[in-house]
Amino acid sequence: MKVDLADRTLRIGTRGSPLARIQAGELRACLIERGGIDPDRIAIVVIRTAGDAVRDRPLHEVGGKGLFVREIDQALLAGTIDMAVHSMKDRPGVGPAGIGTCCFLPREDVRDAFVALDHPSLCDLPYGARVGTSSPRRRSQILRLRPDLELCGFRGNVQTRLDRLHRGEAVATVLAVAGLNRLGLAHHATLAMTPDDMLPAIGQGAVGVDARMDDTPVVMLLTALSDRQTGIQLRAERALLKGLGGSCRTAVAGFAELTPTGLRLRGEVLSPDGSDCVKGEMRGPSTQAGRLGQDLAVQLREAPGAERWLDGMS
Repeated sequence: MKVDLADRTLRIGTRGSPLARIQAGELRACLIERGGIDPDRIAIVVIRTAGDAVRDRPLHEVGGKGLFVREIDQALLAGTIDMAVHSMKDRPGVGPAGIGTCCFLPREDVRDAFVALDHPSLCDLPYGARVGTSSPRRRSQILRLRPDLELCGFRGNVQTRLDRLHRGEAVATVLAVAGLNRLGLAHHATLAMTPDDMLPAIGQGAVGVDARMDDTPVVMLLTALSDRQTGIQLRAERALLKGLGGSCRTAVAGFAELTPTGLRLRGEVLSPDGSDCVKGEMRGPSTQAGRLGQDLAVQLREAPGAERWLDGMS
């Protein structure tokens, strides 16, 4: 579809981490190759977010996942950028008015990677071993499998966490396979854990592109470029996230996959110490992806114990 952009320079807003810059580069390549945009009319604008600035405290102490997107949202609404690239697992369940996710790039590997220097799997770690992670979901899932382990905070970008592992601050950590792949660091993964072993974060491996909903030419361009399969998956997963609520300290997981007969959506809510867990699953036609997410959220919320772990979206 040919969209009239009146020879505008399209400004892509992104965080400054190596992974975020790579994801912005993927969007730029898509705009050039599939959107027919002149490379000279695409600019990448790096925006420092509060989540990047504060690295010594858990997210729930400084404002939650929104810290990774707030300044970028503000720039988009102010018109200083035309579109914004986000890792969808960092996007809160409800975004600001006037902004919509119009495009999804093809989804990367959704799995979590167990990363260790001397041990082949989580089950092989010695009793009481120290594992680094700052993700409430991963923390609860790890403790559910191995309640004896000691968990320590491990914030920072992928390379920072790998460096901390090599310095001996922990004997193992868990990272997203997608991030390792995009950074060319897949060789650091000791074991890729299937969703059956560790259900991933909602939106893991997916990159979304936001735009101002009143910027019709940009919205039309991005919508035409969006990956259909990823869009269906994220429609279900995001509806699940919105329905569950929960905060950045809530252990919530979810994954939608297309099957020969439709869509399979799995969800999981865990207690902070991993001692209790509520799981659910919905199947249905892909055309009802959003409804499946809503219905599964209701099912999980109504399960005994789940409500007390879900304390409102941050």
